[in-house]
Amino acid sequence: MIKKSGILFFLLGLMIFILIINCKAKNVVQEETKFAVHTIKAVKGEINDYIELNGDVKAKIEVDIYPDAMGKLESFAVNIGQSVYKGQIIAYINPSKPGMDFALSPVKSTISGTVTSLPVKRGATVTLQTAVAKVGRINDLEIITHIAEKFISKIKLGLTAIIKSDSAPDKTYFASVSEMSPVVDPTTRMMEIKLRFTGKHDELRPGIFVEIKIITENKNNIVKIPTECIVNKFGVNYVFVINKTNNNETTVTQQEVKIGIDIDNKAEIVSGLKGDEEIVYRGQSLLENNTKVNILQTVEPLSLEDNF
Repeated sequence: MIKKSGILFFLLGLMIFILIINCKAKNVVQEETKFAVHTIKAVKGEINDYIELNGDVKAKIEVDIYPDAMGKLESFAVNIGQSVYKGQIIAYINPSKPGMDFALSPVKSTISGTVTSLPVKRGATVTLQTAVAKVGRINDLEIITHIAEKFISKIKLGLTAIIKSDSAPDKTYFASVSEMSPVVDPTTRMMEIKLRFTGKHDELRPGIFVEIKIITENKNNIVKIPTECIVNKFGVNYVFVINKTNNNETTVTQQEVKIGIDIDNKAEIVSGLKGDEEIVYRGQSLLENNTKVNILQTVEPLSLEDNF
């Protein structure tokens, strides 16, 4: 009986010892569970919303030059790229017919400018409706582009545009919306708009393809963070704000935020942040409220100015 009691006491003591060890192990594990994260500071600055388009540079004034007589194109008196004045002879038309010889009929420019095109070959037969040349004022350029109907409500006269071209990749040009077509093309569902340059553009020529960013909204002194900081849970957006505890532990608070402009991995925070908080930038997928974290790196915050 004594032996049985001793065995029972021994087993009971062993179970208590195991429970104590397990509890201590759990506490140790819980104390040591920290998630590695990268952080960034929320800042107050500028953000722009824009529509990205493509377009073509064209002479603002460009006219087709037509002959006054039918016949064969005898010769050109100018070359492409040559400057001409109003009334200068561009080409000669031979209106002669079999058995009838006539003097050559000159084709004259109707404006002063630069010859941008000579679409008809020498010896070709032309009519009064055949344009034998194009003359434009290439020092007065504009950009023509087309915008989808879903963006039409965002476009207004005077909006600023940022222009880039492969012909001058290191240059940035500026323009503004100068004209808007009153109708939408029923086939393409696009509306034509024109932009005029507001700064120097000496490197550009008619016919050059350009990339356009029309700034539709500009906001200053707003809170902004990288979009990838934001976690969406069941349709609600959150960020994790870094907290320093009294015992030198680092935890996070799950903070609901509302987003305004969200473009180019930059998000405007309408509410939820003041602009000086340190938030989790990477490693937030497994975090919960009050989770302990270990900060591996704090990355550079977004620029205060909105750079394109």
